[in-house]
Amino acid sequence: MKYNPNEIEAKWQKYWLDNATFKAENNSTKPKYYVLDMFPYPSGAGLHVGHPLGYIASDVYSRYKRHQGFNVLHPMGYDSFGLPAEQYAIQTGQRPEDTTSVNIDGGTDKEGNKIAGYRKQLDKIGFSFDWSREVRTSNPDYYKHTQWIFIQLFNSWYNKNSDKAEDISTLVSIFSTEGNANVNAVCDENIEAFSANEWNAFAKEQQERILLQYRLTYLAETEVNWCPGLGTVLANDEIVNGVSERGGFTVVRKKMTQWSMRISAYAERLLQGLNDIDWSESIKESQRNWIGKSVGATVEFNVQNSEAKIAVFTTRPDTIFGVTFMTLAPEHELVSQITTPEQKSEVEAYIEKTSKRSERERMADVKTISGVFTGAYAEHPFTKEPIPVWIGDYVLAGYGTGAVMAVPCGDERDYAFANFFKGQNGMQEIKNIFANVDISEVAYGSKDNVIIANSDFLNGLNYKEATKKAIEELEKLNQGKGKTNYRLRDAVFSRQRYWGEPFPVYYVNGLPQMIDAKHLPIILPEVEKYLPTEEGLPPLGNALVWAWNTETNEVVNTDLVDNKTIFPLELNTMPGWAGSSWYWMRYMDAHNENEFASKEALAYWESVDLYIGGSEHATGHLLYSRFWNKFLKDKGFAPTEEPFKKLINQGMILGMSAFVYRLDGTNTYVSKNKIDGQKVQPIHVDVAMVNTSDELDIEKFKNWREDYKDAEYITEENGKYIVGREIEKMSKSKYNVVTPDDICNEYGADTLRLYEMFLGPLEQAKPWNTAGISGVFGFLKKLCRLYFDENDLIVTNDKPTKDNLKSLHKTIKKVAEDIEGFSFNTSVSQFMICVNELSTQNCHSRAILEPLAIVISPYAPHIAEELWSLLGNTGSVATVAFPIFEPVHLVESSKEYPVSFNGKMRFTMVLPLNLTKEQIKEIVMKDERTIKQLEGRTPNKVIIVPGKIINLVG
Repeated sequence: MKYNPNEIEAKWQKYWLDNATFKAENNSTKPKYYVLDMFPYPSGAGLHVGHPLGYIASDVYSRYKRHQGFNVLHPMGYDSFGLPAEQYAIQTGQRPEDTTSVNIDGGTDKEGNKIAGYRKQLDKIGFSFDWSREVRTSNPDYYKHTQWIFIQLFNSWYNKNSDKAEDISTLVSIFSTEGNANVNAVCDENIEAFSANEWNAFAKEQQERILLQYRLTYLAETEVNWCPGLGTVLANDEIVNGVSERGGFTVVRKKMTQWSMRISAYAERLLQGLNDIDWSESIKESQRNWIGKSVGATVEFNVQNSEAKIAVFTTRPDTIFGVTFMTLAPEHELVSQITTPEQKSEVEAYIEKTSKRSERERMADVKTISGVFTGAYAEHPFTKEPIPVWIGDYVLAGYGTGAVMAVPCGDERDYAFANFFKGQNGMQEIKNIFANVDISEVAYGSKDNVIIANSDFLNGLNYKEATKKAIEELEKLNQGKGKTNYRLRDAVFSRQRYWGEPFPVYYVNGLPQMIDAKHLPIILPEVEKYLPTEEGLPPLGNALVWAWNTETNEVVNTDLVDNKTIFPLELNTMPGWAGSSWYWMRYMDAHNENEFASKEALAYWESVDLYIGGSEHATGHLLYSRFWNKFLKDKGFAPTEEPFKKLINQGMILGMSAFVYRLDGTNTYVSKNKIDGQKVQPIHVDVAMVNTSDELDIEKFKNWREDYKDAEYITEENGKYIVGREIEKMSKSKYNVVTPDDICNEYGADTLRLYEMFLGPLEQAKPWNTAGISGVFGFLKKLCRLYFDENDLIVTNDKPTKDNLKSLHKTIKKVAEDIEGFSFNTSVSQFMICVNELSTQNCHSRAILEPLAIVISPYAPHIAEELWSLLGNTGSVATVAFPIFEPVHLVESSKEYPVSFNGKMRFTMVLPLNLTKEQIKEIVMKDERTIKQLEGRTPNKVIIVPGKIINLVG
């Protein structure tokens, strides 16, 4: 018999599929365990070897939990809406749904490219997914529930008194009986007060406008990241270095009417919930920083010669007398009102310039100092002194109030700003309000040991005392109050794109109306072009059938809109994170047509026990998911407050890029060792053209590009061309991608799985090196030789030796501990040690090899199944109980002592560990080897340390 991985793996993958081996039940006497992977976006590029790392780890854990007797839910699906598919459709003229389907299921695209398909690639690696629960966020049977959740959000408000979301009808009831004066809600700022009588007298449209100010999802003019090149709004985490992550297009800030969600209502709960989940501290800290809780006060400054008031939020009201100037965000709505005619052109030019910088870029850039004086002055609440008002892009419109009271003596950024513009009109001298503190060279930002000075009624007080007193006096003036603020802003929920969930919304007189849930899904219509319309409307503006008939409750031709019974539908679509904000619940009951999941299924699975995915989603997907989960909990749908109990972020597998070197100004390529100080340009070359000795296949390289054919090549003396190597992110653009398909075809999926786990700790980044694959493949062949030879099975019923049992139980113990601790790389090392030991011991005992097949099964499931079957067992090894570790087999009853003479070891002898020193001495002295070494002499001293050494001296 021969180890043939392709044949074995195809056989067992078919078996698992035919027998639904990994199908989880929604009702079981077994304890439940839910393992979730961050589901992939199905791009045409398919998987490279870096993608499966987290999936293999979660699969090892899932299989191990099944061996332990758990009912394991380990599902998989596709986050299939999104910008990349639409961009590809625009470029190639294909429908996004067609390319997405080919990318998942495999096939040939319009350009004739053969696409392996994510499903086939995943199956080839042997994952124990419950494919009966597969979801695709772009399927109408999935996004009808995303639309339903949106409607629930629209029909809800956040009651601060109950600290949860409630149905909007309860708010309407309060308005109709007592008005809004006593309503404690998360809502828009500066809502006008009204009585019950006034509410009841309002027209229906006026009531709807007011309710929009309270709803958890609402329409509002919002400052957004607009990307003209992509024709859409982008989230902060979709922007890198001021340009779009997708395509590298310029991003500017502009105001647009958008759907937004009041995630800010959940800021405190999102913050406190981090204390109850088992996530890495780095991810928790990222979320804490994103939420950005600050305790302080709001202060209102009157603008001189104007009715305008500037509201600021400060964490240091104790420094109120140190205000030297004020800074507004360039986008602040007051800027245009208060700027003087003399400063207008300078201010407008600055606003235009800063609109091209993203918020993330502005936050990160602490070195660049820029700003413009508006010409306006505010009035100090207590001293009534004039305070110059500037604009500067270090202040963000969306954080706090978009304005700061600048206290340079106590803040580094204010200090740098004041010094940079020192001596200019509109910049006053820095005031020092700290007793016995020198601020001549640096600001004093600490709250510790502060004694306030030059501050009227605050003189002599410490930080806490002065803060309390300042707030009291501001409240007396009706110009401030204590407040807790959060950096977290409401999430923009609109995209001016085609390939996303349609909103279940139509408009009557410009006001949004929800389509009744029983008419969902509202299916994405066909359009001829995926670009915005000539009028600048989103791509759905091109749809010929995109209007809502309120009588027949169906989507009808757009030209039938009469604004009486037929109304326009929303033209924006939902963002990429809509479908991924609740998908783990759909897996619990994936085929339920009437609800996103039944109460019974939700009650059984509750939440995800283990979630594995990339850390790049720390503040995007993970924060939005927690928000939606908490909302659904408030409304009685989700059973738990938090969706993911334990989260592990797998590290990135990096590619080993290869470079050829072109001599500057020539078409000559020089081997790495022949550069010798010459000026060269490194060029990425496909790693498939390079062998494990870093030698380039020159013929393949010549045929790769037309301009390489006639190039000259300076090689080593032996005629070889040696490439340069560098570890980088694995990417098609760097030609360093290794596909799992190639590895599986040549070495088998079990080799790939073991090797990826062997590379290093799961959470660390590590470079891929194909050269190491052959060693793991050799290990699997050595494992097989314990079970069969060239002819047949060689397993016996011989009683195992003590050494056999010791090797096995060391492995059982180690592997169980490693899997529980997610130290998968050290398990692989232990497998290799065990197989080496058993080979040396010439062990072919069934009592050892049968449990060994189970222990290795989570890592190398195909060969484990084959060995289990060859041993005469029926059914899948995946369902067999994990072997129990028996400590007795690791208890040493004897010791191999090194016997030394004058410190030099001459031989060893095995002795029972329960012997006394005298007994050991007697045995040693009578040993023929000792007699021979002593040659009749009597040693001066015999040193014996039981369990360690024997040394005869003299």
